[in-house]
Amino acid sequence: MPIIVRLDRVMVEQKITLTELAERVGITMANLSILKTGKARAIRFSTLEAICRELGCQPGDILEYVPEPAEPPRDPREGV
Repeated sequence: MPIIVRLDRVMVEQKITLTELAERVGITMANLSILKTGKARAIRFSTLEAICRELGCQPGDILEYVPEPAEPPRDPREGV
């Protein structure tokens, strides 16, 4: 997935635990853990806003776009 979650890095910089951030943001530790480990498939803007507010950061500090490498063109002479 080309979106990388950098929440763990920001949390270390801010010296805040998963438990404390979950309480301050108002989401479960399980959901915050899913986000932190990059396993989340989506995030609500309201959740992103609350995380940024509590960590004093911007969305770009937490989320990073990394394009996937392009696949080499296929030789049309090769069988399908």
